[in-house]
Amino acid sequence: MNQNFMNQNSMNQNSMNRKPENQNPADQNRKPAIRYSRQPVIEPKPGCPWADTMVLNPAIVKDPDSDAIHMLFRATGPWPEKNLKGISDPYPIFLGYAKSTDRGETWQADFSRPALAPVLSYEQSGMYIKDIHGKETVNYANGCVEDPRIFPVEGGLYLTAACRMFPPGAYWEGDKRKDNLPDWAMDPGNPFGSAAYRNDTTTVLFKVDLGRLKDQEYERAFSYVCPLTDGNRTDNRDVFLFPEKMKIDGKMQYVMLHRPDDPDRFEAGKGVHKPSIFLAAAEKLEDFPTERCTHKLLAQGIFDWEEERIGASFPPLRIKDGLWLLPYHGKQLPDYGYTQSFMILEEVENDFPKIVHRCSERLMYAQQDWELPDKFECPCIFTTGGIVMNGELIMSYGAADQKIGMARADFQEIVNYVSLFDENGRR
Repeated sequence: MNQNFMNQNSMNQNSMNRKPENQNPADQNRKPAIRYSRQPVIEPKPGCPWADTMVLNPAIVKDPDSDAIHMLFRATGPWPEKNLKGISDPYPIFLGYAKSTDRGETWQADFSRPALAPVLSYEQSGMYIKDIHGKETVNYANGCVEDPRIFPVEGGLYLTAACRMFPPGAYWEGDKRKDNLPDWAMDPGNPFGSAAYRNDTTTVLFKVDLGRLKDQEYERAFSYVCPLTDGNRTDNRDVFLFPEKMKIDGKMQYVMLHRPDDPDRFEAGKGVHKPSIFLAAAEKLEDFPTERCTHKLLAQGIFDWEEERIGASFPPLRIKDGLWLLPYHGKQLPDYGYTQSFMILEEVENDFPKIVHRCSERLMYAQQDWELPDKFECPCIFTTGGIVMNGELIMSYGAADQKIGMARADFQEIVNYVSLFDENGRR
């Protein structure tokens, strides 16, 4: 085992109900060995105004032409020049770029400038952007660009980010989404609705030119496609798409995972008020925030470590045709914080995918000193990226919402272990 990584909880004392494919009987009760970086691979950069306080929640993608891995990470620092009302300095959220040439062991981060930055306008006229087609549209990423996920869709490379129209204050000190709202935005009759006066999250889709990104031509690397969620309906994040269209309701459609803060705002989630994992289908990307999109509740929290919420963590990974590994997280305070596990989804003819296996155990959680809380009370390991290289699942994660780590495991071991559980987490 590589000495830079540590094992986590290799044994499980529960008995096995059935044998998964390709697993040695002697290892039937063994949890997959997940190895973590002993130190952060990227930390806040002192003196860097946009990244001196927090770096976290990184997305990763393998270079198609080499074994290099590219990363986009969330970062923030105080921005006193945009303190609008003297309540608190805003902390706009940026995306930074990093690269690894040794399979994610070490990273070279570019702190010279952000890869993707919010505009930070407080004027109504500044709240617009040109989309990928050259059309002027509302810029929901004006205030911050959070929690990136990178994934392919139908041959293109895309990025989702949870965005707000205005930058929050020091959000680890409480709800400071409204500390720097201009007066016009606080009026419910403003042109942008509650996405402005509540400053809730709207998830935005960008197209990524990987060649320009890795050449650090950031200004030309990202194209604003469209919002994928409706910030006037409910705060919504942990959003990304399957890489291929699926046949649903007789039509080939894009399929999206999302996590609305209030599922009751959707017909498919009536009576559910805790953030949960949803599926959505649409014929066009622009249809996702509209009534032309159909939704289905995929999973609610059912275990104690999921008591407050669950959400998908990073884009699903293909196991084989029709079968996908979906990493997901749960949150519960004060005992667990944010922890991670996995489920397996199976495609269904002419319908949404369904859960066929769901691991009821926390397979990833904060345990090293550097992963434990500092600014926040909540212990947190939050995976936002995962790729498979030579059978190894390489995952990037934010720790304590302040630093970045890497974890790795044998992909087939993860699949085999999750396969021990049924769709309700029973063995």
